[in-house]
This record gives sequence, structure tokens and C-alpha cells, in this order.
Amino acid sequence: MSATAAPAGALMHRNREFADNSVDGCLGGIPRQRGVLRSAPASGQPDGDGPGEALRLGRGIRLRLLAAVRALLADPSLEGLGDAARLSAVVLYAKSRAPRGGEGDLQSSIWGAELGRWLGMSESTVHHKVLPALRASDALHTKVVTDAAGQPTGLDCLVMPLWRAHHGGGAAHPLALSKAELATLLRLLEALFGPGWTPKGKAPVPAGLLAGRMGKGAATDRLGLLLMVLNTRASGWLQLCGGSVKAREGRGAATLARLLGCSPAGARKVLARLTEAGVVARQRKATVTQMNGRGRVMLLPVAQAFGRVVAPVEVAQGSEAVLSQRPDGAVGDHAPAEGAGALGTPGFCGAQDTGSQAGQERPDGAEFHADHASVVTPVVPPQLSCGFSGEGRGGDGRRPERVCVREDQAADGATPSAGSGSPMAEGGPLRGEQPEESPIDARVEQQSAARVEAGDQPKAVSGGNGQQLRRVGLPADLRLRVALAPVAGLWERLSGWQQDQVEAAAKVELARLSGVLVRPEAAPPVLADRLADRLRETGGEALVTSPYAWLTRRGLVQRPACWDRRCDDGFRLDTGSECGSCDHLVGIRRAQRARIAAEVDAQMPGLPPGERRQILEDRLREQAAREAEGFMWRREQSRAEQARWDVARVIAEERAEHERQVAAAAEEARQALSCEDCGQEEAAGLCEACGYRRQTEALIVEASLVAATWSADLDDTVGVATVAANVRATVEGQIAAAREEFLRVMEPSDLDTDPGTAAALAFGALHTAQQAASEYRQRALEMLSRTEQAEAEARRGYATEQNRGWFRANPNGADAVAAATMVAEAARSRTAEHLLRVRLEQLSGRAAEAVEQAASTPWTRQLPELAA
Repeated sequence: MSATAAPAGALMHRNREFADNSVDGCLGGIPRQRGVLRSAPASGQPDGDGPGEALRLGRGIRLRLLAAVRALLADPSLEGLGDAARLSAVVLYAKSRAPRGGEGDLQSSIWGAELGRWLGMSESTVHHKVLPALRASDALHTKVVTDAAGQPTGLDCLVMPLWRAHHGGGAAHPLALSKAELATLLRLLEALFGPGWTPKGKAPVPAGLLAGRMGKGAATDRLGLLLMVLNTRASGWLQLCGGSVKAREGRGAATLARLLGCSPAGARKVLARLTEAGVVARQRKATVTQMNGRGRVMLLPVAQAFGRVVAPVEVAQGSEAVLSQRPDGAVGDHAPAEGAGALGTPGFCGAQDTGSQAGQERPDGAEFHADHASVVTPVVPPQLSCGFSGEGRGGDGRRPERVCVREDQAADGATPSAGSGSPMAEGGPLRGEQPEESPIDARVEQQSAARVEAGDQPKAVSGGNGQQLRRVGLPADLRLRVALAPVAGLWERLSGWQQDQVEAAAKVELARLSGVLVRPEAAPPVLADRLADRLRETGGEALVTSPYAWLTRRGLVQRPACWDRRCDDGFRLDTGSECGSCDHLVGIRRAQRARIAAEVDAQMPGLPPGERRQILEDRLREQAAREAEGFMWRREQSRAEQARWDVARVIAEERAEHERQVAAAAEEARQALSCEDCGQEEAAGLCEACGYRRQTEALIVEASLVAATWSADLDDTVGVATVAANVRATVEGQIAAAREEFLRVMEPSDLDTDPGTAAALAFGALHTAQQAASEYRQRALEMLSRTEQAEAEARRGYATEQNRGWFRANPNGADAVAAATMVAEAARSRTAEHLLRVRLEQLSGRAAEAVEQAASTPWTRQLPELAA
């Protein structure tokens, strides 16, 4: 852990006492006045120890722990990390020591293997993936703890969001839990997924509910279970989210997805694994129509902890239990139990009895529909359609398909569709000339299936050569579909690679148009209009011989007719009107033509029309050539200017590199200098100890002057010198006392062998001088604030504040007196600081004059004065 991450008092030291958050030491010490932290006992059950006791949380403590866990997971340092790293932060946070003013506050002690057991993964994964990610995001600081032989024995960990909460957020921060609250959270984690252990001389701690869940997804399952438990009331039912959700995932998966911050599909898998583990049950709420309504999720451990009797129908055994789609009351629902089993219709959670009819699933708000035919294979010849929606589905109960969906299949009864079709189709397909699939289509299907299994992109086979399978329809992106709609026929003629290239070029052009147009959402229609105009110019799609080249070089390319980047073939992209810049350019060219024509008429009047036209065209070509030459000259000048800038930049970079090298050489030479005071080699001109001594001497002089500003007459040189001598003696005495105390705790052998002893002694003297200077300055401000000038300023400030408009009606009121007193004290403090600054400048100036006078006075005159 770097020293810059936390103050010196918060740096981690080894602390083997880990009893602060132990279960036995915390729950028993909860104060009586904090009754909201006590676990709520189960109905009809006495209080006791065990997992059920840890799960019986009162509403207050549950919301408190939920707010803490949410605040921890929402910390910016944990953003983007995996569930294993986030769960590690929660575990280490729960194992942290409550602040008690010691060195080990807010820290937790653990080792890699033990943390892996908490997360359900190996020690190697913890050290290579989990801890490095937490350290890199500044979410965790660690320090290796070693024994006397230097062997690592564990880790001291500091969760930085917790540290920042205590040092910046105060006691009201959600992460600032007390010792009892941290112990309750730790005990909850132990009951849910704790690894379990047997401490010496104590009762064993049983493993948690998910302790045996290891491997991939174990950390996600544990974190999801913790968040679900904290969002569950005493009834055991999870508080589900509101709003619209996808029917496939369900409201329970959507709720878990919001808790974990993942997709509903991923949350559905987590919920299925928790259901399989026996800690979660799902069922449908019964309605007055005897049909299943809104889905619900029960946390079985919470329900059992509060004494709720869980019926067998509530215990789901797998994710397939909630996939029944037939509502109560449909045909066959009231058949005998054995009939239901024969039909293969599972009850809720796999139950086969008639009582499970109340557990079948009907999507919330689904419409009633007509009775369907039985899903068993019919034993009578199929009849013609009688108007029922369920006919024609066959024995597998599929939805009716389009008429032409299986026209290319044989009608000889070998395919499933033949058995369910009409007898009128037995002689061949309904329409078409191909009773079977072509060999090429069969080869495409086989090779595509093989490549999909191998993880590759599907390929199409044409003449034995593999080509990328092209898409018949336009891209799925709505913006691209709108933009490429006019050239849908050309799109179908492209190969797969060409379609990818055209799609990428269209995306680039849409992004460019979005930056040009006032309304970025209008980019797809604008591009579609351009493609339609290009097609009209060409004469239609039939005349486009090379679709790929036409799209990439003509259709998607903007053709500005002037200098305006919004111009396309003389029209504005943003408004659709004619381009004003093009009109201006045409006007300029017309003016040039008119001017040249006037010159020709003035110079050569009476020319025949044909000769005049020829001379005019020649002069216009000369004018265009001159303009092109000027344009080329300006471009060459621009390139030359750019080259000069490049050369200047290179020269500047070389000069900066030379200056850096010179500075580095000077710094290296300075580092090699000996100390000016003690002569220590390679001390950069001044060693550490001598630097501290110089700072100490400067502080002593400053403290002497500060003390003289109020305790001596500034014009009395002898008095000032006497005060300075007293201050110096006092400070030097304090420094000597601190030095003796330091030497008393040090070993005599270390004083001679340790090279840093002198620097440590000098730093201790500097620290003592800093404290003394601060005390003398505070004393001087207190004394100067009692002077007549300070009192006068205070009285003026007091009177001015009382004379303000909002206090003038009642100048002696409580509010007026308090405000005036505050202003008076502020004026008194400012005056004291001003007097101190002025008197220090006066004393410093006189000291400088004395030094100059002493330097100019010969020693023959100074020695008698010094001797006296």
C-alpha cells in the first residue's frame, strides 16, 4: 500500500487480533438502545444461533446493510470490475475492523486461499485476477504480513471506499457501519456462502448455503443471493421491480438483473442456478379466475428463518418449471391426473398431481383464446380445415406456419410435414417444380452447420468454392435500412464481403452527415434521397453493371459543386434547397464573362459574331488557366509553409531534447556535490540532516522575532535581543529533551551503525521547532488582538454591523448582537494579523541593517563591543 493513498495514521500495520468482527464478540455487545439492529425472532421460535438466526434481520438493520452494500458496489473504483472482484470487496468490507482509534482500524486480515473459499474459486485465480483488478482500480490496498523468518502469512487489506467514507463522508455515510452492524453483515455472509471452519477451543462455524458452489459463476450466484436476501421482507417474498419486462426472462430475472447490473438473460441463468440449489422458489400468484397471474420469487432460507411453512408447490426444482404456457381452463386441463401425466404436461416444479394445476403459468395479462386441438398424435385421418386455429399443427404442437414455408419438401410422407398436411398434397408440392432441395442447398446447409459448430462464420458453397454467405435483406440497423432502401436490389446482388464493405461505408457517411446536418436524425433520409437521385441519373438498377463499384464510388459519395461542405450536386443537404454558394460562384463566373466580353468589345469593335465568340472563349480559357495556376501556386505555398512549420517543429523538439539533456546533466552534477555544511559526499550540495538543521535555525529566528513583536519595544535593540535569546534557549531546551527521549528508545548499537540516525535527530528537532514557532505565533496574535488598534477596529465593526438596514430596527436583538459580535471578532483577528506582519517586517529590516553595519565595521572596533 502506497503511503500517498492514506495518511500516516491510516497506514496498515500487522495486527493479529481479529476478534473485532467475530460473531461471538459482536452480537453480544449490541447496545440496548439500538434495538433496530437486533434480528427479528421467528414466529413461535426462540432465539438461537445458527444460519436461521443470521437471516432473521429486522427491517431497520436490513435496510441499513442494503444501503451499505449498494453504496460499496456503486463506488467508482468498482465500476467495470467483475462479480468476483465486487464480491471480494463486500467480503473484505464485512471483515473490516470497526474504528476505535487504533492503528488497525478499518482493516481486515485474510489470506488468498481463504478469500478463494469465500468466492468459490481457487487461490491462483484470486492472486492473478481478483486482487490485481482491485488494486489497479484503487479499490483495495494490501500489505503482505510475514513471520520472523520472512515467510508470508497473510494479507492486511484496506477497502478504500470504506476508508474514504470515514475520512470524507462522516458518520452519516452509508458505508460508515458500526461494529455491531459490521458483525451482523459478516454473520449474514457466513450463513449464505461462508466456507465454514473450526476454530481452536470454540464451536465450529457451519458452512453457508452456497459454500459448495464452486467454479464459473460461483461469485455471481453468491452476490446475487446476498442482494436478493437484503431486498426480501420477513415474508420471504422478493421485492420485484415494476415496469414492463420481457416475458421470456420474467419479472424475477429482471429484478435480479437490476440488482447485479447485468442483462436479464444472464440474471435468468443465475436465478435458475439458485433455484436448482434449493435457495429460491418461483411460483405464479393465483387469481380469482383460477389462473396463474404475476410471477413471484421466494427466498426459502429467509422464509424458513422467520418460521414460514413452505408448501411443496412453492419449492421449484428447475428453471423449466415456469415454462408451462397453457392457461387453466384450456381443453384438457380438467382431465384426470393420470391423463395429465400421460400427456406429458408437467405440473409446477415437476409435480404430477392434480394439485399442481394451480401452479401452471399464464403470462400476466395474456388474452383468452380458442380451444386448441390435443397435442397427441391423431388416430383418425386428418380432416379438412373446420375453422379451428389449432388444426394443421401436427403432433408436436407447433404454431401454424406460412403456406409456402415447406413447399420445397417432399410430400411422400417421409417428413413430419407430410403427415400433417392435406391429402390433396400427396402427389407433390403445393406449388413449384422442385420436390426436393437442390444439391447446392444441401451442401450449403451441411457446411454451414459444420462451421457453426466449429465457431466459424457461416459460408456458402457455389461451384465448390467457399464464399462468405451474403444476406438477402438489408442490415438490421434501422438507420441503414432507411438509407439503403432505394438500392435494395443492388444490395441483393452483392457478395457477403461486398455487403460488409458497403455497410461500413454507409455508416461512415451517416456519421459524417450527422455532423453536417442541423438535425442528426435526418441523415438516413438524406442519404436515401442521394441514392435515389443517383439511380435516376444512371437510368435505374438494370443499367448498373457493377453494383459494388457504383455504390462505393458514385452512390454514397458526396459531390460538392462549390466550397460549401453542405453542397451536394448544387443542393443544400440540410435544407434541400438550391445551394447559395453555388449561385454565388455562378454569379462570379458570369461577372467575369461579362467583364471579358466588355473588354473585347472595347478593344475590337465591329467584329463578326463568330470571330467575337472565338476570341471571348480564348480569353475565358486564359482566365481559367491563370486561376488554376494561382490555385496551384497557393497550394504550393501552403505546402511550403507546412514544410517550414514541420522543420520548425523538429528544431523545437531537438532544442527541447537538448535542454532536457542539459538539465539532466546539471542535476546529475548537482547530485554529485558534497554537503556544504558537513562535507558528506554525493549529497546534492546539502545533505538531509543539514537541510533539517538549516530549517530549524530559520524557525528559531522566526519564533524569536514573533515573540519580540509583542513582548519588547521594537526600538530597544537590547530588549529585542534579550527576548530572542530567551526564545532560543527555550526552543533549544525542548529540542534537547526530544533528542534525549529519542536516544533513550534507541539501541546504542543502532546509533553507530544506522546512517539515518543523524537525519532522524535533525528531523525531530525541526518538528519541535515547528510546534514552538506555531505556539509563539498563536500567542503573538492573541496579545496583539488586545491592543488599542485591534479594540478600535472591533468597536467600529460592531457598530457598523448594528447600523445595517436589517438590524437598525432592533440593534440590541439577539440576532443583531450575534452578527455584530462575529464581525467584531473577525475585524480584531485581521488587525492582529496586520500588526504582526508589519512588526515582523520592521524587525527584519533592522536585523538586515545590523548585519550590513557589522560587515562594514572593522574587527578592531567589533571585538571590544563583542567582549563587552
